[in-house]
Amino acid sequence: MTAHHEYRTVVFDLDGVLIDSFQVMRQAFALAYHEVVGLGEPPFDEYRTHQGRYLPDIMRLMGLPLAMEGPFVEASQRLIGEVKVYPDVPLLLKRLRESGVRTAIATGKSGERARGVLDVVGLLPLLDTVVGSDEVPRPKPAPDIVLEGLRRIGASPGSAVMVGDAVIDLQAGRSAGTATAAALWGETSAGPLRDEQPDHVLEEPADLLSIVLDEVSR
Repeated sequence: MTAHHEYRTVVFDLDGVLIDSFQVMRQAFALAYHEVVGLGEPPFDEYRTHQGRYLPDIMRLMGLPLAMEGPFVEASQRLIGEVKVYPDVPLLLKRLRESGVRTAIATGKSGERARGVLDVVGLLPLLDTVVGSDEVPRPKPAPDIVLEGLRRIGASPGSAVMVGDAVIDLQAGRSAGTATAAALWGETSAGPLRDEQPDHVLEEPADLLSIVLDEVSR
């Protein structure tokens, strides 16, 4: 892990970093699978290994019908009230804003779905911009979504850190030229994230404050 000069911008992945949506995903995936594919055990554990990717890309990688996307999105929207915000995330975002640190979301979700769930859980007003995978030419692990988030708020990669709970989040940040931070408080296995050798490893959301605000105060 390496030190970074100064962070004035934080780019976050969404699911597994700011919000806990895994139970909603599990239910929505099962409903979509049974509706489109039929009987049998929905391969949700495999789905989770692709977390962070754009949903149609996950369907292609898993060899599942793209027709699952519609029922999955519909069920996710119906269950949106069950999405939870991780502890201390609202405080984290408020502290970053008060300190003049800009924030962006770079998510595997579509932009519309991401902004919708962020609005429901009350986090949308605390963020500067939200970029969905349908709003860039190439989704993660390509750098496009991170660079688009930075472009929208007029930030440079050299002053930013990408925070994610998936290997492709870290790869996208590194490719975009940002520092990287692995978020370990979700359901993702820590091993692959540590193996990616991020600049920072965060055990809980508050750990980001000590990194960013310490840099800002210097």
